[in-house]
Amino acid sequence: MKSIAKERHSIYEIQKSKFITTLFRIDSLEDVKQYLKEVKEEYPDATHHCYAYILDGKERCSDDGEPSGTAGIPILNVLKQQNLDHILCVVTRYFGGIKLGASGLVRAYSKSVSEALENCLIVALDPGYEMTITFPYSVIKNVDFLLKNYEIQSKDFQKDVTYQFSISKKEYPILLEKLGHYIKANTILNDIWVQKK
Repeated sequence: MKSIAKERHSIYEIQKSKFITTLFRIDSLEDVKQYLKEVKEEYPDATHHCYAYILDGKERCSDDGEPSGTAGIPILNVLKQQNLDHILCVVTRYFGGIKLGASGLVRAYSKSVSEALENCLIVALDPGYEMTITFPYSVIKNVDFLLKNYEIQSKDFQKDVTYQFSISKKEYPILLEKLGHYIKANTILNDIWVQKK
């Protein structure tokens, strides 16, 4: 399975219409809803917010007011041609006053997505977990040493310390054994796909 390493934005212009493509790596339908909301808030005056996503092989797309089949399906087709999964693509259009016609819209949406993907780092994905661990301040140096090769996505310093990071299912039992006597029992795991190392 392949996806993009990180979020990507690009702009494609034709006949005075502007197509802003935003690509997101997703792990859930909640991610889809959240990212769509963010894009609509960022470009509130846009004419259309067309999108497509693939999540665990399930697909969905939307023309968002464009003529049927001229936006969502072309976006989805480009994602499928690249064999991508866990990906959301939103193409925001500002209408420039010149109609492109159905075939022109298909070409414009397809090209905007293809151009955005050209400069994306595509990565292989492994099944994994989003892991949250809690431990006392007294062992923070030990935990930091064991997690030195992991990207800690969030750190919270309250009564105890809480870290959140991603780990592959293959690495999980090995790391858990090493961390075992440092962390408290309330380790939280959520199934996700993580970048293959």
